[in-house]
Parts: sequence; C-alpha cells; structure tokens
Amino acid sequence: MGALMARGRFPRAGAGLAIAFAFALAGEVAAAQTLRYVALVDGGTQAGHQVVVEGDDGVTRSEFIFKDNGRGPELKEEFTLNPDGTFRSYRVTGTSTFGAPVDETFTLADGVARWTSTSGRGEQPVGPGAQYSPLGGSPAATSVSLAALAKRPDGRLPLIPSGVLSARKVAEAEVRKGGDRRTVQLLAITGVGFSPSFAWATDEARPRLFAYIYPGFVQMIEEGWESNADALEEVQKRAESEALVAMHGRLAHRLPGSTLIRNARVFDSEHARLGEASDVRLRDGRIDSVVPAGTDADAADHVIDAGGRVLLPGLFDMHAHVSRWSGGLQLAAGVTSLRDMGNDNATLQQVIAEARDGTLVMPRIVPAGFLEGESAQSARNGFVVADLEGAKKAIDWYADHGYRQLKVYNSFPKQILADTVAHAHARGLRVSGHVPVFLRAQDALDAGFDELNHINQIMLNFMVRPDTDTRTLERFYLPARETADLDLDSKPVQDFIALLAEKQIVIDPTLATFEFLHQREGQITPIFAGVEDHLPPDVQRSRRAAEMDIPDDATGARYRESFDRMVEFVGRAWRAGVPVVAGTDEVPGFTLHHELALYVRAGLSPAQALQVATWNGAKYSGVLDTLGSITPGKVADLVLVDGDPTADIGDIRKAATVIQGDVAYYPAEIHAELGVRPFAQPLRAVPGTTK
Repeated sequence: MGALMARGRFPRAGAGLAIAFAFALAGEVAAAQTLRYVALVDGGTQAGHQVVVEGDDGVTRSEFIFKDNGRGPELKEEFTLNPDGTFRSYRVTGTSTFGAPVDETFTLADGVARWTSTSGRGEQPVGPGAQYSPLGGSPAATSVSLAALAKRPDGRLPLIPSGVLSARKVAEAEVRKGGDRRTVQLLAITGVGFSPSFAWATDEARPRLFAYIYPGFVQMIEEGWESNADALEEVQKRAESEALVAMHGRLAHRLPGSTLIRNARVFDSEHARLGEASDVRLRDGRIDSVVPAGTDADAADHVIDAGGRVLLPGLFDMHAHVSRWSGGLQLAAGVTSLRDMGNDNATLQQVIAEARDGTLVMPRIVPAGFLEGESAQSARNGFVVADLEGAKKAIDWYADHGYRQLKVYNSFPKQILADTVAHAHARGLRVSGHVPVFLRAQDALDAGFDELNHINQIMLNFMVRPDTDTRTLERFYLPARETADLDLDSKPVQDFIALLAEKQIVIDPTLATFEFLHQREGQITPIFAGVEDHLPPDVQRSRRAAEMDIPDDATGARYRESFDRMVEFVGRAWRAGVPVVAGTDEVPGFTLHHELALYVRAGLSPAQALQVATWNGAKYSGVLDTLGSITPGKVADLVLVDGDPTADIGDIRKAATVIQGDVAYYPAEIHAELGVRPFAQPLRAVPGTTK
C-alpha cells in the first residue's frame, strides 16, 4: 500500500512529501518554454514523466503521469498567474493513485479566493501574495509556489486555505550534462505536513526547480540530467542526516544508570490482563525488577511517579515501510518496535544502522526482505527477480544480513513459488506476502506461506478467477464490490478459517488502511476521525479526499458493507484461534491506534487488542526473548499511558512517556515538533536520590 503522490493519503516520507515532490518536478516556466522531467525508480527504470508548457495565450498546461506497483495518478492542469507569481486561476482533472476522479478549480478575483473540488468547496478574502495549495494537483501546480516564494522579502509564502510555506538552503552541488554545468541548491521546505521536505532548485535569484529525490524510492529530474541523480541523492542524504541528528538531540532524554517507575499498573501482555500497582526498576536500558507498589525503597538515578497510570510494553507496528522521518510519529504513539515490510535495501540498512547508533528518532526495526517478480506492474523495492536462481540469491542476501522474514509480492512468478519458500525456510526466514498474481491465498498456503498480509488479499481467496489480474487496481475494487455478498458461515470460508487456525498461519490484516475502500469525498479518513482537531490544517484537508472511485450512494453503501464484513472476518478468525498481528501500512502511529480500535469492533476486548500489539508483535517478529512484555531481564521498552486502554482502547492515544531502552521520549514534545496538538502532558523523569 501507499504510493507516490497518492491523493488523500499520507506519503511514507511525511505529509510534506506531496508538496515538496510537486516543487521538485516543475519550476517557473518562461514564455513558450517546454520543461520535461522523468521519474526514475529501481536504479534507472522510468516510471513517469512531467511535461509543462506555457502557451502564448498566458495559460500554462501540464501533464503528469506516475505509475508504480500497478497504480498511480494521471493528471492534467491549466493555470494562469498573477504578477506576483501566485495563481489567478487553476484547474486540474484526472484520476488519483487509486482511481478516484480529480476535478478541482480555483479563482481569485476582487480579493476573494474561491475553490471547489470533489471533496468540498470554500471561499475566503485574501491579501496580496497568497498562494492556493491544490488538494489534488500535480507537481506542476505546487511548483509555482517556489517562484512566488522567491519574491517574498520575508521568505514566507501565505497559503490558501491556510498555512505558511518557507524554504531554507541546506546544501549545493554542481551538475553536468556534456559541456553544460549548473549549480543547484538543496532546499528544506517547511510549513506543510508533519516534517520538512527537500527539493533541488537552480541557484538563481528566481530559482527553478531542478529535481526531487526521495532517497531509495524515486529520482525525478529534468530530462537530460539523469546521470547526476545518484550524486545528488548522496548529498541530500547527508544534509537530511544533519537535520535528523539535531532533532534526535532535542527529543531524546537519556536515562543512564537506574530508573524507578513508582506506582504503575502493569499490563500483563502474555495473559492480556491489567495487574496491580507496581514499582518497576530499570537499569541500563533493561527491566531489573517488578515488585508491589511501595516496596522498592532503594535509591535510583531517575524517578517517574506514575500515579497509578497504566504501564504497557512498547507497541509493535507489524506492517510499516520506514523512512528516516517516520519514527517521530511512531514513538509518539507508543510504538517502540516495527517490522519493515518492504523497502529499498540500501536505504533500510542505513536507517537500521542510524537507529542502532542512536542518531535517529526511530523505533527498533525488524526487517522483512522484499521479493518481487519482473513485470510492467512490479513494485520496485528490495529485489525484483525473473527466475529461481535470482530468488535464491536474494534470499541468501537477506539471510546473511540478519533478516528474519521474507515478503513475496504481486508479480512473483507462481511457477517458482514453492521452491522459493522452501529455500527461505531452509535459510531460517518466515515467509509472508501478497498472494502472487493468478493464485489464491489457499495456493500460497499450499506453497508454504507462514503469514498473509492485508485483508483484501485474504478476501480475494473467495473471488478471484483464473484470469483475474491482481497486479492492477482490481485487487482493491473486486473485494470492495463482492465481500458484501460473502457468506462467512459458508463452508469455503469456515474451512479456510479452520485451515489458518490448524496451521497457525498469521494474518496481518491492516484493517485500518482499508478504510479507504469506503471513504467518501469530504469525509475525514476514519484513521483521524475524532482526533482531526489535533492535526495541522493542511493534513486535515488532505485526508478529506477519497481515494476510490465511488460514483453514487449505493456504491458507497456496498463498499462500506464489504469493509464491515472484512472486520467481522478478522474477529471470527481470532476466535477460531488464528494468530493476528497489528500492522498499518499507512500514516505512522495514528493508524495503529485505529487498527486496535477495529479489533475491538471485531469482538476482541481492549486488553486482547493490546496483547496483539505487544506479545504477538514480539512473538512473530522473533524477539519475544527480549521484548513484548514487562518482565525482568527484558529490554525496557515501555509506554506510560494517561488513561486505561484496557478499558477504553481510545486511551491508547494518551501516551505520556515512552521509554526505549535507556532513552525517554515525551510524546507531547514530539507532537509539538511535528505540528500536532498533544494528547497528554509529559510525565517526566526527575533526578532520584543516591546512597
């Protein structure tokens, strides 16, 4: 799940990615000039393009197409500019990443801005120099903002409907094309989303965007200059490292020596129950003792008075796709460990090393190796292979680098699946994944899968025909259409659930992610429902855009009924003894909380849902010997909650203190850094007494 420029979705690198990506793809266009950009993935495979043409009639027209993993946006725009470089008029049409229609307009006349889109409309009086921020636009739309920003003497560009954009130069580099040389600058762009974004621009008084690079995923660069992309990516990674190290220094609070947490109600994750109040002593990043409250009278270097609050083991997100900027939202949500389920291998190795060295605000990472087959719809992560020899080499690389699991993807050749799984098992790797095209989930189990990822992949078991191409958007639309009619009491469904339970096949349903199947235009995504007022205004607005093409109320009702049936399936599977793990594949932190709420809706108790996110996470990540419970000798990954999530799962949002080994994080501080209104006040460690 997740894709570049996914309209209405939170991009993996942070909410600011969409606007930064847009900046990077197209700059201010001179009269009668055509600018062309290419999008490269997987070391040079072209996956898209941007063409921007300014006509003699004063209208700029653009076309943007990006396709990866069998999906992506197709957009066309027309716009005119005011003398200050901001939009006078704007129009975009096309389709979003998952096929939803895009149709948005903006006009500015007599000091009044008016806009409409498929998710709503608005108007407001504006002063001079304010720039409209399109909801569903292509890179060319928001790239106009860079030229307008360069004209602002204060370096701040007011945005419509809300927000202020700014940019700061953080690096520069020389690029070459034959005998032509340019100096380009790397800009850190802030004011949109949860984190800064980075874009390359020409080093001029009125800069024009030259490239956007998302390290490890895509390089979008002006056509003809592609040979410079790798060098620019390395410069950018170093510049981002400086910002990330500085953020870690602001947010990480060391707890050397001993720490005493007094009067905490400890959650027993093995048995899914809340215990009596206890004193929990930590020493050098590990749990030293757990005794009845008031009985630990020894000195400690640091003391936290829990005041009867609930103490949980750190949560696991079992379906993440890590970026270097995603860790803050995870830790603020109490996620101290995550399983990465597909990434660029070099990028993931870098993130793991930086997290281990203590320079990133990042949960512990358990990597799963990504294995895809070659096709026009391939996802360009991990290794993309064409035969069994290539698959075995990829598995050997993952095993040699300490990976515990393999994830197989949509285009993997079905003819070599069983032999590939056998080799992975021989190298000590569990196997999970999407169900390869032209197979059913039952076939994947017969080939030796240990785990199934995503509820849609499970539902497709009862729907696909021999010619169903699940590399396309049909893997979303087919279960949205047909799950409503699936009889969960039927023999095929009951037999399949029984097989999952008998073989102890883990399911990673990522239910919260699939709320997008029924989300209507103008409705806030259910992931943020009830907490949207805590979020930056631009994030709220972006998450009111639908992703699926839902043409009428009847279709919307049917898709909603299908989703409800998916939730019910997970509850039935759990009660039958099928192991469940809690993963997200969406906006970090917030999605895990909603995932647990959906498990409660499926029939689990809040305590059982917490067990899934703690004990099960550690067990099926292969780290239960060191994590997953509050047990002496284990690593001190803990969450102190200002509420009781064993009674009300919604209280899981109220993390007051998160401890990761010998480091304390205060979610309120992280949220303030990311533009989020905190959910709980910090419960700080204070100096203790020594003997």
